[in-house]
Amino acid sequence: RFFSVLTSHQISLMPEHEDPPPPKQTELDNHPTSATDVSDEEYHQHADEFMNLLHDEAEAIQETREDVEVEYASGVLSVTFPPNGSYVINKQPPNKQIWVSSPLSGPKRYDWVVRGEGMHQKEGAGVGDWVYLRDGTSLPELLRKELGITIDVQRDVDSLKPAVDATE
Repeated sequence: RFFSVLTSHQISLMPEHEDPPPPKQTELDNHPTSATDVSDEEYHQHADEFMNLLHDEAEAIQETREDVEVEYASGVLSVTFPPNGSYVINKQPPNKQIWVSSPLSGPKRYDWVVRGEGMHQKEGAGVGDWVYLRDGTSLPELLRKELGITIDVQRDVDSLKPAVDATE
């Protein structure tokens, strides 16, 4: 019988290097797999701020284009954006998500995720964003690609925490 064992060794092609550096991981390899645990109050703060920013940006586009329609009522934002079609964006408080129905990319559910709060990062240095956990894409990224709307939610997570009264 013939028996063979192959081992995986990374050997540099350059004679002066014994071990090559490990391959760099891409951001997609590191996409989050779970939402950050937030209170109902924190969820509503983040979601309301995002929805208000999105509404303002969509209305700014509506003012420059006659064919764009924006309607915001009862927490549901509807944007008709030719030639793409109609988008529906709304909060889902029971799941602590923002749901999006896009004519181009379909329905998606975005969770609030804080990155940079792991054990190897500086405390309080986390940055929050609305992320689709299946592929790691962010809601602002989708809006920028499909609608040309730019929303900056990548900021310190502590910016929305209630102030603590020092006299208490």
